[in-house]
Amino acid sequence: MKRAESAAATREALVRAASELLDEGGPAAVTLRAVGARAGVSRGAPYGHFENKEHLLTQLAITAWHSLADDVEQARADTGTTAEARLEWAVLKLIGLARRRPHVYALMFSTPADTPAAAEAAGRLEKAFLTLVAGVVGEADALRYAALLMSSAHGIAGMELSGHLSKDTWQVSVEQLVRMLVDAIRSAGREANPAR
Repeated sequence: MKRAESAAATREALVRAASELLDEGGPAAVTLRAVGARAGVSRGAPYGHFENKEHLLTQLAITAWHSLADDVEQARADTGTTAEARLEWAVLKLIGLARRRPHVYALMFSTPADTPAAAEAAGRLEKAFLTLVAGVVGEADALRYAALLMSSAHGIAGMELSGHLSKDTWQVSVEQLVRMLVDAIRSAGREANPAR
């Protein structure tokens, strides 16, 4: 194995170990020493790849943004379903990430947006998501409806994680809420642009 390949494999192992530790115990569980031990590398190896813990946590957020963007781009390419179904799936995918990996989800939305690599990764997801929204409401209205959907999805995820969105209390499931949102923007988009 070449030196560059070995370094890339070590970095990948460190990111994977950090991701596991984050899932198990939140950001407090992610230390460079613990990550190195989990990855089975020398004590100094993590410091050769990451400046500090914050740098490593930012990398985890970037990885999560890219992974979600991959999924949304794949959904966008699925021509066997309606534009509304693809959009609904993408919103539920974001909420599903919050359900499965709440620490990663929180990290994604707490990483400073002015970090260039994080901004690029988040922007990639936003672009793919915006394309799905435009497929439902048209290009002219896509930005504002995308903002509405993303902020609503974030609110739904947060309320569900905190236990404040109980189906017993509100008589509606997360999936139904997302469907209602997509239906509402589709209707609003048609009213604003009757030719669609």
